[in-house]
Amino acid sequence: MQTPPPISERSLIAIVFAIQFVNIVDFMMVMPLGADFARSLGIDAAHIGIIGGSYTIGAAVSAIISAFFLDRYDRRTAVFYAMAGLIVATAACTLATNLVELVTIRVITGIFAGPLTSLVIAMIIDVVPAERRGQAMGMVISAFSIAAVLGVPIGLELAHLGGWQIPFFVISILSLCVAIATLWILPPMRNHLIGIQANAKTNLFRFFTHTNALLAYSLTGLSMLGGFLIIPNISAYVQFNLHYPREELSLLYLAGGTVSFIAMQLAGRCADRFGSFIVAFWASILLTLVMIVGFTLENILLPVIVIFAGFMLAMSLRSVAIATVIARVPNSTERAGFMAVNAAVQHLASAMGGMLSAMMLQSQATTGALIGMWQVSLLSILTTLCLPVLFWILENRLDNQSESSPRDELLLNEG
Repeated sequence: MQTPPPISERSLIAIVFAIQFVNIVDFMMVMPLGADFARSLGIDAAHIGIIGGSYTIGAAVSAIISAFFLDRYDRRTAVFYAMAGLIVATAACTLATNLVELVTIRVITGIFAGPLTSLVIAMIIDVVPAERRGQAMGMVISAFSIAAVLGVPIGLELAHLGGWQIPFFVISILSLCVAIATLWILPPMRNHLIGIQANAKTNLFRFFTHTNALLAYSLTGLSMLGGFLIIPNISAYVQFNLHYPREELSLLYLAGGTVSFIAMQLAGRCADRFGSFIVAFWASILLTLVMIVGFTLENILLPVIVIFAGFMLAMSLRSVAIATVIARVPNSTERAGFMAVNAAVQHLASAMGGMLSAMMLQSQATTGALIGMWQVSLLSILTTLCLPVLFWILENRLDNQSESSPRDELLLNEG
């Protein structure tokens, strides 16, 4: 097999960032628009988590299925086809007229979005050396922050001016531009295929039988479960419970996203220098304090914007640390498959968090205020406090194995 041309790290990171940005905005936009859906489509505010959960269920199913074959194809081509489906499904969201239709279309959207995250992370690991990978992961994951800084506030303003359908239409147009740029700028990415036999098949069972892989999935699952107990309900909570004005919601996401973006750049460098565990530990402490002050206590003493910025800061720091340590688990021929399974765990845990919070919460008939938010917050805190222990175990196992192995990545079968 002919070796593909070299790929510029800078160009790859820029394209991956753009893919992550439109993918994340597509996903994130649903949650702050929850109150808008409730008003326009007659949806109970306590059931907003179902909309986000439907997307993640579709993404989880497709990620599991795609794990069988993602490593068999050119990364660039696979990303383009996933983007094409995402574009059509996102545009179709504008046609929904009730909860059932919106949930159905979001499931389809998730099916195409599922493989994207695993593919783009695999592309970064393929190209960026381990000593610079934490910083690269920080740049890529900062798409989450930029989505919060630019994508969500702009989407909220568009929805405020022209209805909730407008943001989905705009996201579809942006996604089309990114898909074209992917084919135009990136060369074929087939280096991971070198040395793989044409008739070899990915043994998915391997991804569920080794300690390092199981620890990685546990980290991902607990972090997403805890996060999405809270995230789908933040918009309704701050508006209906804390009486934050709808017209200032864009400012709230702008502030949180800005803090998060800056923190992600620092987190990537700190993870490269001091190790991912240190970053994850302090992020977990901060997140616990924010949830106690902002979501558990009856009387909120801090401004809403401070609470939200602190929540986004802690979540972002933790995300970079987790992504950096998980990137060390698979070898080059199994990256996309392993990342697909990890993405499936991520989506399933997100769906569980959203669905569980919808089951635990009730809304007040007259004001729409969420009842039971403190119980949801306590459960999220419990998952947060478990994470540093799992993180320490995984990072120590990887460090010990790397000392006895000259390779950059650790094979799953060493777990």
